[in-house]
Amino acid sequence: MAETMKGLQRTHYCGVLRAGDEGKEVVVCGWVQRQRDLGQLIFIDLRDRTGIVQLAFDDGTDREVFDKAFAARAEFVLAARGVVRERSSKNPDLPTGDIEIAVSELRVLAKSETPPFEIVEDSNVKEDLRLKYRYLDLRRPDLQGRLLARHRIVKATRDYFDNNSFIEIETPNLIKSTPEGARDYLVPSRVFPGSFFALPQSPQLYKQLTMLAGFDRYMQIARCFRDEDLRADRQPEFTQIDFEMSFVSQEDVMAIAEGLVKQLYRQVLNVEIETPLPCMTYAEGMERFGSDKPDLRFGMELHNLAEALQNTQFRVFAGALAQGGSVRGINVKGGAEKTPRKEIDKLTEWVKAYGAKGLAWTRLNADGSASSSYEKFLSEEECAGVRAALDAQPGDLLLLVADADAQVVFDALGALRCEMAARMGIIDESRPNLLWITDFPLFEYDKEEQRYVAKHHPFTSPNPEDVDKLESDPGSVRAQAYDMILNGNEVGGGSVRINDPALQQRMFKALGFTPERAQAQFGFLIDAFRYGAPPHAGMAFGLDRLVMLMLGSESIRDVIAFPKVASSGELMTNSPAPVDEKQLRELGIALAAPEAENTADE
Repeated sequence: MAETMKGLQRTHYCGVLRAGDEGKEVVVCGWVQRQRDLGQLIFIDLRDRTGIVQLAFDDGTDREVFDKAFAARAEFVLAARGVVRERSSKNPDLPTGDIEIAVSELRVLAKSETPPFEIVEDSNVKEDLRLKYRYLDLRRPDLQGRLLARHRIVKATRDYFDNNSFIEIETPNLIKSTPEGARDYLVPSRVFPGSFFALPQSPQLYKQLTMLAGFDRYMQIARCFRDEDLRADRQPEFTQIDFEMSFVSQEDVMAIAEGLVKQLYRQVLNVEIETPLPCMTYAEGMERFGSDKPDLRFGMELHNLAEALQNTQFRVFAGALAQGGSVRGINVKGGAEKTPRKEIDKLTEWVKAYGAKGLAWTRLNADGSASSSYEKFLSEEECAGVRAALDAQPGDLLLLVADADAQVVFDALGALRCEMAARMGIIDESRPNLLWITDFPLFEYDKEEQRYVAKHHPFTSPNPEDVDKLESDPGSVRAQAYDMILNGNEVGGGSVRINDPALQQRMFKALGFTPERAQAQFGFLIDAFRYGAPPHAGMAFGLDRLVMLMLGSESIRDVIAFPKVASSGELMTNSPAPVDEKQLRELGIALAAPEAENTADE
């Protein structure tokens, strides 16, 4: 039978004891990391969220206490009273390695079966197994350290905004569905049969309404939900650092955001960030790096080869240029020797995932020889022009993409430069690289819906210089929008909002909304604007992604206590799961029978 803590109160965490505590009587509690039985001497490494301390049992230990230590196994939960003393054999790799506790009282608070995997740092156990037993996985010191750092980041965030006169206001989690952008998670209403709430993709509309309500500076650590396919840095439920400000410009919002990141790095990681951060326009980011979230920790910029190939007869390049597309390339310095032909063939397949039809290449060997997939189709002048444009030298690997759709070229080469930098080991990991991307397009064309959609959301204000193009040339309208980029990842973004009802109506019209549809979906906001909306702007950081990047984690799941897997399910609780028929009846929901599989021979 498990013992209790009655009459025994913890005095110290395991990982905080040091040589200065010698002679103190202490009480520690935790889990057995391991037990070492040396016959007349037993050691137990006791672990809690602060670290490990060694418990010692020897010939001076009470026999009953010694027998309990002998029976202890990994993950038993113990409470121990004893005196801190100097260790005879010190462990320089352990913060508590100079001392141990000579135990006089030991209680077994809970026994444990043999866990399905060892509780150690950097476990190489399959992730699915770790997520199934996430409560055990979370005992690992490296995961606990990340979650403790996340706690410090959230606390520092709240302190920063409080010190800058922001008010934390909670917005609802059951809201009206506004199906623009990602899919909503829907919640059926029992009280209103046939009607549904949606879980918020962001607090966007409500935080704008707080500005109309006169709160001036709002912030929230907000839970958000999006029913979308997952990636390494995405989850169906996530957390935003959300804030909004009235009577400000774009630059004011960016300054507040920079100040937050500067404080987080200084306070949590003891790293100084130089501000103000550099800015780059969306157009420049695409032209130079093929991305609106460029990683500037290495070079390998894209080069436009249109001039060198303007008269080419090579059908692949000429066809792309004739259709208004693009031919661009990157130079992987020193990549010829490190990238054999079979790897280039794999890269050719790799870029096809980004829409490219293929990859053209030239290997310039260090001895002056060369091999190429395309140079035999070009004139000597064209070959020289391409090499010159890419600053080619012996030892370099030239990689080119051509397509009638310039965006395909940007996407493929933008991803390829990052892939090649990682393979070549040229990414500078010594310091975080931060910058702003500004002047995004206000709209992007959705080929599936055959209409323009908002690149961010329908409430983003156009650049005043481009307002006249809203109806005539929407594709060229720039937004007063801005993203913060960290090591090639977007960690936050925001915009100046529309506060003019007439301009908002023009925005809806440009998006193809009828006045009736706009009123049905956003009538409450449209009506609110009639009563004096201050100029306002805001931003949101993806907390999970920010923590992941700050801590150098490979997956966002490493900084979330109970994450979902790629299917959006949770392995530990086996959710989502079917519900009782009674619950469905109360909600007025009937499930359609699954379609039978067609097993007939074709």
